[in-house]
Amino acid sequence: MSEIAGSIWWLIVALGVLVTFHEFGHYWVARRCGVGVLRFSVGFGKPLWSRRDKHGTEFAIAPIPLGGYVKMLDEREGDVPAARLHEAFNRKPVLQRIAVVAAGPIANLILCVGLLWAMLVIGKEDYAPVVGRVDGIAQQSGLRPGDRIVSVDGDRVATATQATIALTGAAMDGRDLQVGVEDAAGNAITRRVYTSRLQGGFDEQNVTGNLGLRWQFTIEPAQVNAVTAGSPAAGVLQPGDLITAIDGEPVQSADALRPLVQTLGDRGGEVMIEVEREGSRLALPLKPKRMTDPRSGAAYWGLGIALGTGQAPAYDALQRYGPLEAIPEAFRQTGQLASDSLGMIRRMFTGHASLQGVSGPITIAKVANASAERGPAWFLQFLALLSLSLAIVNLLPIPVLDGGHLLYYLIELVKGSPLSERAMAAGQFAGLALLAGLMGLALYNDILRPVI
Repeated sequence: MSEIAGSIWWLIVALGVLVTFHEFGHYWVARRCGVGVLRFSVGFGKPLWSRRDKHGTEFAIAPIPLGGYVKMLDEREGDVPAARLHEAFNRKPVLQRIAVVAAGPIANLILCVGLLWAMLVIGKEDYAPVVGRVDGIAQQSGLRPGDRIVSVDGDRVATATQATIALTGAAMDGRDLQVGVEDAAGNAITRRVYTSRLQGGFDEQNVTGNLGLRWQFTIEPAQVNAVTAGSPAAGVLQPGDLITAIDGEPVQSADALRPLVQTLGDRGGEVMIEVEREGSRLALPLKPKRMTDPRSGAAYWGLGIALGTGQAPAYDALQRYGPLEAIPEAFRQTGQLASDSLGMIRRMFTGHASLQGVSGPITIAKVANASAERGPAWFLQFLALLSLSLAIVNLLPIPVLDGGHLLYYLIELVKGSPLSERAMAAGQFAGLALLAGLMGLALYNDILRPVI
């Protein structure tokens, strides 16, 4: 399946699952409260399929998979037969209306917990938060190669993904972190990571890089992938050779090889390259040659080799729990994700985070496809995060969203009477304008920004 087709397909699957649960929450509570439900639709537009149950509710699947809705009996939206006035949503007590509206986001929260539980039972492979290389702020903070991060500000972390999220949030807030590590010798140590020292305008997508922290799994070995004909390495090195040292200087990674070659090239003369080849260790003489980068035109000392295995490193961490153990962990991770998501929204409103974090359907589709390709557990985590995001966004006090309706009903509960039609109409207009702005920003981030 191509990337475009895969992205569209997995977006449809994701939205179908999340919208169905969200709308089922509204539907189920509405039925419990005696509200007449006319239609339960997944998708918008003319139904492709529909059927009616014994209560007269039409269940439908429509062709535009960008949402769904539950249509209830309501005198504000059409005539209601006198015999069914007691089923009209607008005639129900305010607490029942609050329950019906809140049920959608609550259903998404419940789904988030369930999806994370399934992910944890299946087992999610990831990379261990082991430090591979440090410089700059990370080095000043005392982090060392081989350190394994086990907690951040008291919250345990099991993967590099979790540690990166925690570091990113602290950097945006401009605060330092207490990081618990287990060093290469197995000693438990607490480091203070000075994320507050990052200069304004840093790349929020690469906070670890800005801190000077490289994870062990990102460090690629100096393995020869190809040899250029007529270059110094031709006839000497072979694809598959693992370069371990040059002139006695150990080479730990591909990016450590390049500056070493420049230094030795400036010195002049031959160098001895030590390699591992098919289980044997060899020392081979080579003389770096002055070359020109075809893209930038810059001159450099080179050997005429391309490095890299061309393969992603194997996962070295696994989050897996038994069915019972996974229950509290699923709740804990849901709480952590909710805290991270609300923190990001707060940072956007206060200007501590870039609005580039607002994503639209194109980005969501790409992430859905990438998650599905990495395996069921990754896709379940993606669905859980998207379900949680849908719950949080819908609870924002913006008219036309569930949170806006809840705000109206809470005001009604306090003042003892509904808001005027004029006040609600003004709120709906403002809500639509705000949503249009957010959709425009998401579209800009999805399409226009990458072009620029």
